[in-house]
Amino acid sequence: MTPTPGPTPAPAAAAPAPRPAWLRRLHLHLWPRSLAGRTAVLLVMALTVVQAAGLVIHALDRVDLQRLAQTHDIALRAITLYRAVALAPPAERALVARTFDVTSDSAAQLAPNPPIEDLMLTPLALQRQLRADMMLVPMPQTQRPRDQVFLGGPAYGRLAVGLQLPDGQWLNVTTAMPPPRPWNSATFLIAFLVMTAAAAALTVWAVRRLIRPVATLAAAADALGRDVNAPPLPETGPLEVATAAAAFNTMAARIRRFVDDRTFMLTAIGHDLRTPITRLKLRAEFMEDDEQRAKMLADLDELAAMVSATLAFGRDVAGDEPVRAVNLVALIRTLLDETVDARPEAEALVTYAGPEHLTVRARPVALKRALTNLVHNALNYGRCAHVMLAPPLGSVVTVLVDDEGPGIPPDQLDLVFQPFHRGEGSRNRETGGTGLGLPIARNILRAHGGDVTLANRPGGGARATVTLPLPA
Repeated sequence: MTPTPGPTPAPAAAAPAPRPAWLRRLHLHLWPRSLAGRTAVLLVMALTVVQAAGLVIHALDRVDLQRLAQTHDIALRAITLYRAVALAPPAERALVARTFDVTSDSAAQLAPNPPIEDLMLTPLALQRQLRADMMLVPMPQTQRPRDQVFLGGPAYGRLAVGLQLPDGQWLNVTTAMPPPRPWNSATFLIAFLVMTAAAAALTVWAVRRLIRPVATLAAAADALGRDVNAPPLPETGPLEVATAAAAFNTMAARIRRFVDDRTFMLTAIGHDLRTPITRLKLRAEFMEDDEQRAKMLADLDELAAMVSATLAFGRDVAGDEPVRAVNLVALIRTLLDETVDARPEAEALVTYAGPEHLTVRARPVALKRALTNLVHNALNYGRCAHVMLAPPLGSVVTVLVDDEGPGIPPDQLDLVFQPFHRGEGSRNRETGGTGLGLPIARNILRAHGGDVTLANRPGGGARATVTLPLPA
């Protein structure tokens, strides 16, 4: 039995062709990156299009008005000439027709036939307007034209009018109809530019004013990321802005409560653990086996160090220390001197290079702890710590901490910032530490609006790059 073939799958839709590189570069350079800039550009473009459309409509209306005025003038002059010719003696009619000025570019003559120029018939609306205008010139009804012919039209630049006299002759008048000039104004372009500039300025002002709450919300979010105790947003302004501010304040309050609860929990755990650790130390002192007693005391010391580091990690995340102006150079020199005092053998291995004074706004105790962790990490695993303070670049200051160790595996450069992660497999605190030094440093620096990254130097060793914002 032959199986029934299934339905043929529909062909996959072709992927859209990528935009040319020059178009992407043009879009990148011309299209604003900010929401206010994009909104202002779109509004100004829309306003320009609407204004241009309005000006076109205005120009068309001016064309109609100019045509109406031209037609009215030609009709009055033609019927006035006709009346003069009709009232003149027959022998003088040709002279009157030749000497009467209809327009600056016109010709009038008497002929036995109406004009037969190769011109298109005048539009019906224009014929009606010409006849209506001719009725405005007073003359006896018996003297009015017996017949009328209109040839040509505005599209061809000339108009031929044939009026039949009472005696059967035709008075043929050919006159020019100059093209309308809707833009014939010395101040038109200036007025257009002034109007466009004024509208663009008002649009930019209005957009900046309307987008300002978004910038305020972004600044408040950035401040909350640096300091969990940042002041709340004012819940004022339009309804949507006030609602967003209230939601942000509620979120900030929940984050503060979560941080406080975690800090309280860590403090309680640390307090509860220290008591049994102390009791275990006292009991270990009575052990008769010296080797086992030393191992147990070492384990208890490592446990106490881990509890202390965990509590310090929780306190650093809470960030309840006030921010003030700090001389970064003095802080670095102080922590290096303290490091040398604690480890005299490292005096030649700890160096500083950079300016003699640089002020930043920071929490001095927390910032000192972060930099100390980086220096100790370099000493413990890289055999030295060379601290360099680079000159400020823009609004950022950079601190480099170099060592001469074996470096860090590339796949570990970001993992070492995770809590309790140690690149070394040993659990001995003398070699592996607690795994919280680098996470504490990164949390502190990010709370200051900066960051820290690790990289391997081309000549060997690792480099910790610390960035901190300068005060505005």
